[in-house]
Amino acid sequence: MSLEFDFITTTDRPALVGTTTPAVTDAMQAALAQLGYKVHMAQNHGEFLHRYTQVPYQMVVVEETFAGSTLESNESLQNIQPMLMVHRRHSVFVLVGASFATFNPLQAFQYGVHAVLNPSELFLAQQLLEKAAADNDLFLHTYRDNLRRLG
Repeated sequence: MSLEFDFITTTDRPALVGTTTPAVTDAMQAALAQLGYKVHMAQNHGEFLHRYTQVPYQMVVVEETFAGSTLESNESLQNIQPMLMVHRRHSVFVLVGASFATFNPLQAFQYGVHAVLNPSELFLAQQLLEKAAADNDLFLHTYRDNLRRLG
């Protein structure tokens, strides 16, 4: 596993992307860059999981076929889904795949992510990422506010 050395500062908005399809990769990188995220790309499941455990990523995008997997065998997704809230609450998770209807909240819930995106609607990537982040911030606002007050 070869990881480049990269600094993350307190003002950075780190994003982790685990995609294999070039069109999905390009769309996600462009959308995240437009939204001001510092994008890290993972090449395989091992690198994805290593990176995720080392950096509190604000946005995480996983493709259902990442690293040659299927939705059922996607190791990155399988390892993220059972994580406790304490390990996941800093991240907004987006799952990309042909199995999904874009913006379908029931499918997102079924796979333990915040949003799903069908690759046929990659033109909506920036809007979906922005909406998923805003919805998550709204949902966790009171929780985060109480943590700030206590800490």
